[in-house]
Amino acid sequence: MDESGFTEWAVGAQRHLLRAAVLLTGDVQVAEDLVQEALVKVALRWERLAHENPTGYARTVIVRDNISRWRRRRDLPIGALQELAATSTEPETAMVVHSALMRLTPKQRAVVVLRHFEDLSVEEAAAVLRVGVGTVKSQNAAALARLRDGAPELLDLIGRTR
Repeated sequence: MDESGFTEWAVGAQRHLLRAAVLLTGDVQVAEDLVQEALVKVALRWERLAHENPTGYARTVIVRDNISRWRRRRDLPIGALQELAATSTEPETAMVVHSALMRLTPKQRAVVVLRHFEDLSVEEAAAVLRVGVGTVKSQNAAALARLRDGAPELLDLIGRTR
């Protein structure tokens, strides 16, 4: 295995993956566990992934492992707001976004994070989530409507009114 290549990639990708995982889970500790597991899975497949898209593979692992976690538990922890705020350069913004995302269902949250925070296309998000393009579109629309109606502090944050 090309350890230096993997290490270089992992150091560069870890923070970005952690950000996405925190947004998906709402829990820094769970997010760190998901990222660690994804890095292990990439390391085990590094020979093949080194020349493909290891970041995309890791992101897919994080999303799917998180889905498996909430399917097993059906209750997502909301805690760790202070830890989330501590990892952001703008703690107030981080707390507002976190609070708003926690109002979404896990499926809606996954779609919003992939589409709007990770900048994936509808097709890419559908592939990561293993759902149809229409499902991504409908979940995204429902999530945005829920945020517009139920999280007015987001509108305040970006300087827009209803």
